[in-house]
Amino acid sequence: MRLEHPFAPVADDRSRVLVLGSFPSIASFEADFYYAHPRNQFWPIMEQLFDVTLPDKAARRAFALEQGIALWDSYASLVRSENNSSDANLSELVPNDIPAFLASHPGVKHIFCTGKKAFEGCKKHYPDLPVPCTLLPSTSPAYAAMRFEAKLDAYRQVKGVLDGD
Repeated sequence: MRLEHPFAPVADDRSRVLVLGSFPSIASFEADFYYAHPRNQFWPIMEQLFDVTLPDKAARRAFALEQGIALWDSYASLVRSENNSSDANLSELVPNDIPAFLASHPGVKHIFCTGKKAFEGCKKHYPDLPVPCTLLPSTSPAYAAMRFEAKLDAYRQVKGVLDGD
């Protein structure tokens, strides 16, 4: 079944990094927000990195905006072949317009992709982006090959860019 991206990016004029996933999971569709699966490690990683508690969608959205973190996905629409959220089940991918996003958010100086599908899509469709694009490990519960602590360490790059390192 063809799916359209269900919600807008989280971004404003304070955005300095773009965290780019592939496409919302089924849980994210239901919650109408990014990284909503209860076992997705994105929000626990952010909580640890920034020493905050983010109990709900409103707190997470406010945190992202306050910190300069924009949230979006590589793909605007696609076909999901099975009723699960694995990137392996995604086909007929239509990319989001990342260059237009960057043009309308000139403060964004770095893109961080939360997994290979997001990174490959970004690089395939937009090989000449004006900002660096870095692959980070997936925070999905399906990616269990890496321990939480190792993912947390990889995501320190996001905080480093925000801190001006």
